[in-house]
Formats: sequence, structure tokens, C-alpha cells
Amino acid sequence: MEQTTIAIKDNSANPGPLGLFGFGMTTVLLNLHNAGIYEMNSMILAMGLFYGGIAQIIAGIMESKKNNTFGMTAFISYGSFWLTLVALIVLPKLGWITATSTEGMIAYLIMWGIFTALLFAGTLKINRALQFVFATLTILFFLLAAGDATGNAALKQFTGYEGLLCGASAIYTGTAGLLNDVYGKTVLPVGAVK
Repeated sequence: MEQTTIAIKDNSANPGPLGLFGFGMTTVLLNLHNAGIYEMNSMILAMGLFYGGIAQIIAGIMESKKNNTFGMTAFISYGSFWLTLVALIVLPKLGWITATSTEGMIAYLIMWGIFTALLFAGTLKINRALQFVFATLTILFFLLAAGDATGNAALKQFTGYEGLLCGASAIYTGTAGLLNDVYGKTVLPVGAVK
């Protein structure tokens, strides 16, 4: 009896743009607050919960089906970041948990900065656009920690503007992934690594 091998082709969509848009748009909106443009509000929290959080986790799960360990790790991790950040802000206001101390938030932000720096190393094999996203995000986490440690209002406002750059770079990278796929050619360059 002769055996037959059937190859199954993955025709599922590229989840990268979804994850990058979820991260980028939510990051821009939060950092408009950090830059002092408006107060912390329900719009930021809702974006963090649903688009920054849940949509990125969905993108990460889809990346695992694409055998993309980097994409899976990044999107599920940063989706979880947004969910935990919303929880850290909202749950104390509901009286469900004690608010995190300043020292606790500094540790939280430093750990995310270290994690992001480690992921940045992975982007060195992917493309320049992702390198920029992860470099600016690494800086953002450490600036946020420094702002909390010093209480320096000018540093916190500067951090907001740096966060806007980070979020905008993620939106650009997501747009490039989407349009390059739709048009079947390079519409927006991402700087392929040789």
C-alpha cells in the first residue's frame, strides 16, 4: 500500500498589522495623556482593555498558527501588558485591591523595559521598522520608570512625546504590513535586514 502525503497550505491572514495597530493606537492615546494633552480617562482604559489588550492577544494567538514565535511572544505579552495596566489603574478605584506603590510601579516599568530590550535583540533579524518600534519602546519604559522615580513633571511630559513617537512608529509599521500585503508590493518600506 502506497502512502500519500498531503501538504496543507496556510492561507490565514497576516495578524501582524492588527497587533501593531492595537499596540500603536493605544500607545499614542495613552501618551497624549502622558504629554499633558488630556486627563486619564475611560477612552484610554477602554482602548487598553479591548484594542491594546484583547486584539493584541488575538493577533499573538494567530501568530502562533503562523509559526512566528517572535510575533506570538510580543503580541500576547504586550496585550497582557495593557490588560494589567488597566487592572492596576481601575481595580484600586473599585476598592478590589490596594493601589500599587510608586516603588511597585517603578519595578513593573523596569521589568517591561528589560523584557522589551530583550525582544529588541530579536528585531535585529527582522526589519528596521520593528527595530525602531522596539528601541523607542525600550526607552519609553525606562523613561516612565525614571519619571515615577523622580516625580519630575517635565520628564514625564517629555516621556509622553517620546511615547507618541513609539506609537506612531508602530502604526507606520502596521500600515506598511497591511498595504504591502494588499498591493503585493512595497508601498511603505520597512527596511529589510540583509
